[in-house]
Amino acid sequence: MSNSTSISKPVFRVVALQLAIATGFALLTWNIGGVIKAWSAAYGGAIAVIGSLMYAMIVAGGTNDAKKAFRAHVRAEVTKIFITVVLFIVALTLFQSASWLWLILGFAVSTFAYWLALLAI
Repeated sequence: MSNSTSISKPVFRVVALQLAIATGFALLTWNIGGVIKAWSAAYGGAIAVIGSLMYAMIVAGGTNDAKKAFRAHVRAEVTKIFITVVLFIVALTLFQSASWLWLILGFAVSTFAYWLALLAI
């Protein structure tokens, strides 16, 4: 089995589990607080999931060279942070009716889910 296959599958499983938890949290929020809060939580979760997906796509190739692997992870993390900031700015400008508490909670729950998924996989 090649190194890229052994790296990419778990990385994308982490993102899939994060997406499932973010979706579940948005549905729970819809049940508790209504549509606007649910969309806000979903958008916050999407910000975290999109950042994680970008990270996974960058590091999925894998390598046995430590320097290349380190550079890939640094590039992936910088990209993830950039995407996160841009998506929060987009939310701030385009989603004026958002419930900011629920948007941030959606992001926080999804980010926490990512960390838990890393432990589970």
